[in-house]
Amino acid sequence: MDILESLNWRYATKKFDSDKIIPQAKIERLKEAFNLTATSYGMQPVTLAIIKDKALQNKLVTHSMNQQQVGQASHVLVFCISNITKATINEYFDRVKAIRNTPDDILDPFKEYLLDSFSKKTPEEITSYCTKQAYLSLGNLLTVCALEGIDACPMEGFIPEDYDNVLNLKEKGLQSVLVMPIGYRAKDDMFADLKKVRKSVAESTMEL
Repeated sequence: MDILESLNWRYATKKFDSDKIIPQAKIERLKEAFNLTATSYGMQPVTLAIIKDKALQNKLVTHSMNQQQVGQASHVLVFCISNITKATINEYFDRVKAIRNTPDDILDPFKEYLLDSFSKKTPEEITSYCTKQAYLSLGNLLTVCALEGIDACPMEGFIPEDYDNVLNLKEKGLQSVLVMPIGYRAKDDMFADLKKVRKSVAESTMEL
């Protein structure tokens, strides 16, 4: 399928076939695609937790507004954000230098700008900034899943604090912000055959 066919094929899957498991090779492709997602300044303040333990998935259903997709899915992707600190900014520039061999005199002005900018942000502003990057990652993986023939259901309907506790995210310096069960649609998912409800392209876009 080309990309438009794939996007027409995808929908927010409401019922997964729990007997169908995504091959590990495809999970690896999703991991690579996640890692290649664009983020502001390229700092990647998002970590992807990939859950494939069925007992753990079923435990999370309670903390997901009892949405059964979380338990039925082949895997559950949890998008987690971390804090932006002086250390993480320095690590980013160390990585740039190691990979591109960029001289310090070129990197330092931008580095100092980011250090100054983030030092002035409140914790709430940094959380908002990082959460926006998580949405970029989820949107990218939605498209990649469609191209790979993998069904997905992006979700905000869960209790982040409970996920953080169950997955021990706080001790890793992470907090959950988005969830996306992935797998293969069940044959009796009534939503699979419904026509998409969208504005016309003329209504949703404009050329200036």
